[in-house]
Amino acid sequence: MATNGKLNVGIFGIGLDTYWPQFKGLKERLEGYQQEVSREIEACGFVELVDAGLVDNPERARAIGSLFRRQQVDVIFLYISTYALSSTVLPVAQETGVPVIVLNIQPVPAIDYDSFNKLGDRGTMTGEWLAHCQACCVPEIASVFNRTGIRYHLVTGYLGEERTRQELRHWVEAARVAKTMSSNRLGVMGHYYAGMLDVYTDITRQIGTFGGHVDLIEIDELAEIRSHVTDKEVTAKISEFKRAFQVSPECEQEELERAARTSVALDKLASHHELGSLAYYYEGTTASDHENIVTSVIAGNTLLTGRNIPVAGECEIKNAQAMKIMDSFGAGGSFSEFYAMDFNEDILMLGHDGPAHFAIAEGPVGLVPLPVYHGKPGKGLSIQMTVKHGPVTLLSVCEGPQGAYMIVAEGECVPGPVLHIGNTNSRYRFPLPPREFIERWSRLGPSHHCAIGVGHVASRIEKLGALMDVPVTRVC
Repeated sequence: MATNGKLNVGIFGIGLDTYWPQFKGLKERLEGYQQEVSREIEACGFVELVDAGLVDNPERARAIGSLFRRQQVDVIFLYISTYALSSTVLPVAQETGVPVIVLNIQPVPAIDYDSFNKLGDRGTMTGEWLAHCQACCVPEIASVFNRTGIRYHLVTGYLGEERTRQELRHWVEAARVAKTMSSNRLGVMGHYYAGMLDVYTDITRQIGTFGGHVDLIEIDELAEIRSHVTDKEVTAKISEFKRAFQVSPECEQEELERAARTSVALDKLASHHELGSLAYYYEGTTASDHENIVTSVIAGNTLLTGRNIPVAGECEIKNAQAMKIMDSFGAGGSFSEFYAMDFNEDILMLGHDGPAHFAIAEGPVGLVPLPVYHGKPGKGLSIQMTVKHGPVTLLSVCEGPQGAYMIVAEGECVPGPVLHIGNTNSRYRFPLPPREFIERWSRLGPSHHCAIGVGHVASRIEKLGALMDVPVTRVC
C-alpha cells in the first residue's frame, strides 16, 4: 500500500581467520549460509543491499566499517557464521553508528548427532561443529555492545524456518519505516480543537523522537490556491470522487463542487510542501471563506490519506504520526476514537468523523451529506465506511512526563450493525473483554484518538520502537 523508497542495508558475516587453514572448506560453507541470509533480506523487495562478505580479523572490520559509512547504510545485519572474536565486530558498529541486528541463525534446527559422531576423525568433527556454533559468541558480542553503548537487537533461529524469515522481514520493514519517519514532512495547518488537552503536542519532542520536519502551514495559503482552481479541475475531481466513493444521490451538486474545489487545492498544497502527512483543524468565523474551506475538506483529505499522505483531524499531530507509521507498514491507519461498548457482543465500536483511510474499507466507501458537523461549525459532505473485516492493529503515539512512547493492540474487526451517521465506524473484538481492554488502554495515557490498520503488525511496531529507542507497550 505504501511506497517509501529503498532502504540501504549493510550485511557482514563474522568468523575467525585462524580456522580456515585448520578446517578445509569451512569458510566457503559459512559464506554459503550468509548468502542464504542475504537472499532472504533482498526478497523484501525494497532493499539496496551492501554485502561485505565475511569479516575475520580487526583490520578487515575497520575497512568494512568505512565501506558501510560511505554507502550510508540505514541498518546493519551481523551474521554470526561461527565463533568469532568481538574485536572483529566492534569496529564496524563504532564506525557506522546505526542499529545492528545480530543474527544468531544456525544452518539447521539441530546437529545430526548420529551422523556427526560417526565421522570418526576428531578434527573433521570439530570443523563440523564449528559450522553450527553460531550461539557461541552471542554472549561475547552482547557483553561488548552493552559495555560500549552500541545499540543492537537479536534474532535467533535457523535457516529455512518461517519464524526466522518473518523476523528478518519484520526488522527490515521496521527499519524502512524508521527511515520514512526520519525524513517525513508533517504539515500542521490551523490550530488545536480548543480544550482537547490530551491532543496538545510538544512538536520539538516529536521531531526529536521520530525525526522528520514539521511544516507550519497557514490556511490562507490553501485559500489562495483554492481561489485559482479551474472549473475543469473541479469536474475532473468530481469524476475521481465517483471512482473512489459511492456518492449518495443526496449529495447536492453544489456541495460536490465545493468539496472538489477544496480537494484540488489540498492536492496542490500537499505537493508544494512535499507532505507525507498532515494534521489540521480550523473553524473560521461564520460564513467566512475559511469556514467554507474547512467544512469542505473531508473528501479531499480522505483521498490524500488513501494515497499515503494520512490526514488527522482536530490537529491531532501525535495521531498523524501514528497514521503515518501504520501506512508505512502497508496497514493503512484510519483516524479513530472509541464510540461505544457492546457488552452483549463483547465488542468495542471505534470510528471518527472526518477523513478516513478509504484503501482499507470493507466494501464501498460512502460520500454522504451531513446537516451538521457535531461539535464543529457548518455542514457538508462526509465519509461513511467500515474498516475491512479481519485482523487489525490499533496504534497510539503518546507523550508523557518521560517523553514519547507508543501503545499498540491487536484484535479483529468483526461484521455486525454499525451507526449510519455519516462517519467511519466499525466493530472490534479483542482478546480482552471490553471493560478490561478500555481500562488497560486508557491507563497508559494515550489521547482519545488512535490509528487503526489492517493486519497484525504489533511485532513490527515493537521493532520500530526498538530501532528508534521509543518505548512500546502492547495491551494485547
